[in-house]
Amino acid sequence: MRGSVAVASLKQVLFVVMQAMLLIGTAPVLADARVESGSATALSQEQGDAILQELKAIRQLLEKMGERAGAQPVAGRPAAPRTATVKIESDRYRLGADTAAVTVIEYTDYQCPYCRRFVQSTFPLLKRDYIDTGKVSWQVRDLPLGFHKEARKAAQAALCAGDQEHFWPMRDSLFRNSASLDIEQLKAYAAELGLDQDIFAQCLDGERHLARIDADAAAANQLRITGTPTFVIGKQVRGELHGNLIIGAQAPAVFAAEIQRVLEQQ
Repeated sequence: MRGSVAVASLKQVLFVVMQAMLLIGTAPVLADARVESGSATALSQEQGDAILQELKAIRQLLEKMGERAGAQPVAGRPAAPRTATVKIESDRYRLGADTAAVTVIEYTDYQCPYCRRFVQSTFPLLKRDYIDTGKVSWQVRDLPLGFHKEARKAAQAALCAGDQEHFWPMRDSLFRNSASLDIEQLKAYAAELGLDQDIFAQCLDGERHLARIDADAAAANQLRITGTPTFVIGKQVRGELHGNLIIGAQAPAVFAAEIQRVLEQQ
């Protein structure tokens, strides 16, 4: 059991390292994509600091893993999956029409700088072009990574806000303030959204929704989805979504191409 946990942790670490390399190595490509869509932005100092903190956390985790039992061998480890099948649940928060031809399930972590980058730079474009036009239905699942200490509680805050019909506004607040997600700040964000503070605090201070968050993470790991953000894009068939994976905060054109491919399927 400990060995499997170590391997899962190592997968998460390697995923974040690869995203950091991708973000640094392909910055011009990502900038070009944003210029074409009319939303060109450069990495802010805050985003740069968040990435550095992420890499520091990775180093600390690797050191701790090495101190315990040594790294698990990677020879023969299965390749990352390219497709996944996910059960559709009707009580999930969703954007888009019930009749949308394409469904996207996003696995996210509110403390992940790459998730924040996606939500702030790419998601608004996809919402405008595909969700608001009735072509795509978008759902979110939680995958708080083990080395993000505040991510699980932040996920709970989003669902507690959802109890008061403010899931999506709280999601935006959490990513906008992803460097400050302690419990008092989470309550402050709820106050800014005008939520009932007593109801929200009771939800957040208890264990409401934590079982669902943990179930999401366990299901993701069963599918060998171990990093964030990760997306499953496809069509619903008999209550299940079977689709291709997009891993990481890719350029808008990558999502557009996959959505268009699914739209053109018979």
